[in-house]
Amino acid sequence: MEVILTHENADFDAVASLLGASKLFPAATPVLPRRVNRNGRAFLALYGAELPLVQPEDLPRRRKITRAILVDTQSLTTLKGMGRDLRVDVIDHHELDRELSPNWTFSGQTLGATTTLLVEEISARSLKLTGIEATLLLLGIYEDTGSLLYQGTTARDTRAAAWLMEQGANLAVVNEFLHHPLAPEQRELYEQLLEQSETHEIEGHTIIVAWAEAPEFEEEISTLAHKLCELLEPSALFVLVALDEGKRVQLVARSTTDDIDVATVAGHFGGGGHTLASAALIRDRSLQEAREELLRLLPETIRPSITVAQIMSRGVQVLTPEDTIAEAAERMRRTGHEGYPVVVAGRVIGLLTRRAVDRALQFKMADARVTQVMKAGSVTVSQEDSVARLQRLMIESNWGQIPVVEG
Repeated sequence: MEVILTHENADFDAVASLLGASKLFPAATPVLPRRVNRNGRAFLALYGAELPLVQPEDLPRRRKITRAILVDTQSLTTLKGMGRDLRVDVIDHHELDRELSPNWTFSGQTLGATTTLLVEEISARSLKLTGIEATLLLLGIYEDTGSLLYQGTTARDTRAAAWLMEQGANLAVVNEFLHHPLAPEQRELYEQLLEQSETHEIEGHTIIVAWAEAPEFEEEISTLAHKLCELLEPSALFVLVALDEGKRVQLVARSTTDDIDVATVAGHFGGGGHTLASAALIRDRSLQEAREELLRLLPETIRPSITVAQIMSRGVQVLTPEDTIAEAAERMRRTGHEGYPVVVAGRVIGLLTRRAVDRALQFKMADARVTQVMKAGSVTVSQEDSVARLQRLMIESNWGQIPVVEG
């Protein structure tokens, strides 16, 4: 017989990929892993009877498995009945991370979700879907792409999602299961991680490392990592949780920039994933040892962020409090600059923008001092500051231009 398999602690992309592959390989049986994430279990409890997915214990007792199709994973979970001549076909949206044995094949491209690869082929073959099937497939794409907002999302993910909506995918159901409330044990661990988190500035990036002990925790940790990222907005987040009385440490990592390849970090601990999301199960180190090793590793693997010095305009252009609106307007006309800092004794006291100058001229204020219409304050950055910090300051201050100062 032929089977379709995915990874343990399956998320919606994994479960949806089982369904998608079963449409493309009708002779193969899609087998659920023994562990499915909480949201996925809830969905299957309501709609599982309408799907062709089977539990491992429901497979025939006497079986010979000749082919395994792996979706959303490159690691084979062994089942009774598999022999040495087993053919393995991998379908994944991550780059191949290992050498393949002679009887293994790989099919995949870097996309936001494995489900996208399968939906594209389902669409190309004009295969029919029920509303529930389309909804599960859309859940797979939406969860792995953050509802099409994650950096790794591609136009192909968006097109696949649109096609699924045309096939009857229910957005209300998608929303319900993507925003499932945390279970009590998840909430307890989330609060512990939030309390035990530390911020590190490495190569201009804000890195947060959070850790906790949860000896009896059996739910997925990735959901908590996602919620921490939403709340704290770091460049990268690394979550370490000690499980099974400290016998295992689960690492979950998330990044928002290509400068921080969390797959490299997870790979150091024997795990994997892709640039922006990865995980590792650490068996030979305590929680404290894993945390200390992680902190030593990060400076070696994080690329410096783009700095203000790399993008700033050169040549100092400033105004003094004695300058008039007319003088500022003439200088803006000659230089094309959209704003000037107003400086006294080398200290920034405000910012004059072209918009403020234009409004002042409309009100016949050409002879007024620039201090009358400037944005008062002292918002500055240094050349060494990251562009991310510059962006935060621009948003917080509502200054369209930020002066660069020394020191």
